[in-house]
Amino acid sequence: MSNSTYTKQDQLNEVNKAIQAVLVGGQSYKIGSRSLTRADLKMLRAMQSDLIAQIAAEKNSTLMDDTYVAVFDGR
Repeated sequence: MSNSTYTKQDQLNEVNKAIQAVLVGGQSYKIGSRSLTRADLKMLRAMQSDLIAQIAAEKNSTLMDDTYVAVFDGR
């Protein structure tokens, strides 16, 4: 399946599952002559951040998430 069939939230869920798999099962392993290498954790974290930002942007909020406003009134 291509990414276009998944919503951004679906993609984020899959990335979170992949991150969990790396954290629990390790980056790679080998059994006999067979080996498995999972996606790079750094790449997965970058994808996760990007998807979170895209999902937040779609909410049309007036302020970006993780943004704070300070008002200094000269006192």
